[in-house]
Amino acid sequence: IRPAVFGHRDTAQGPEYMVASESVALDALGFRLDRDIAPGECVVLTEDGQIFTEQCAENTELTPCIFEHVYFARPDSIIDGIAVYKARLRMGEKLAEKIMREHPDHDIDVVIPIPDTSRSSALELANHLGVKYREGFMKNRYIGRTFIMPGQQLRKKSVKQKLNALDLEFRGKNVLLVDDSIVRGTTCEQIIEMAREAGARNVYFASAAPAVRFPNVYGIDMPAKEEFIAHNRSTEEIAKEIGADWLVYQDIEDLVEACLEGATTDARSFDCSVFNGEYVTKDINDEYFRRLYELRADASKTLQVIDNEAIDLHNETES
Repeated sequence: IRPAVFGHRDTAQGPEYMVASESVALDALGFRLDRDIAPGECVVLTEDGQIFTEQCAENTELTPCIFEHVYFARPDSIIDGIAVYKARLRMGEKLAEKIMREHPDHDIDVVIPIPDTSRSSALELANHLGVKYREGFMKNRYIGRTFIMPGQQLRKKSVKQKLNALDLEFRGKNVLLVDDSIVRGTTCEQIIEMAREAGARNVYFASAAPAVRFPNVYGIDMPAKEEFIAHNRSTEEIAKEIGADWLVYQDIEDLVEACLEGATTDARSFDCSVFNGEYVTKDINDEYFRRLYELRADASKTLQVIDNEAIDLHNETES
């Protein structure tokens, strides 16, 4: 599910090898990308520079996680022969086509990305709509990814610290905000509020990915499905919940097509479980999610106790 690449570089002492999750890690250190690690393959690098590979599973199928291309990977990465940047451009193109189908008489004045991963999609979307593209939010580089932060209060506080709106790009305009995806909805709700406070007349919202309705269980710390804003809600209900005048999601078929177009490897399908609930290992059921929800609830309680203890210690020290 998770990607891995293998590369090497030549030195005076002989070849050096490296395994990484993205090709940019190889590029930055002067390694050459040799190939992607195959599904079920084990790679062992020894301290004296030897390399051993072994295919440890039979009847494997290349089914990489599509969320890498939507959000996690850097745009200059190449994963399974797919250029992430080009895939995101195509996501924007297909999203523009859907907007034209659903809102042919739109009155969008400007397209503004929510930094950083949506920039490529937003730029191509604006080009295809024939609308201005502008940077309307300045990002604080020292705040991490908010959707995986523990605790709602911390997430809400971090969004305000993370982005600042440029009033001149919003005032009196009908604005289309573009994000890579919507998970809990905390971020986009606050960003829409910021856009209105900056003077936007109408605020529309577009997601380069389909609605996230199911947790990822293969290595990404995502919330339980009950915490997703799309859980048991229609697109219209989600738009109302986040405060958008209208909302457009990417279709899953278009997302897959955007990623597969131009692929140079034999990748023909993806794990899209966060969107459709179809898990490639076929062993994820309601009981699994029930237990996962309980574990997360226990972890949240523990975190709250730690936070309270830290606050008490601070108060005692101050007094």
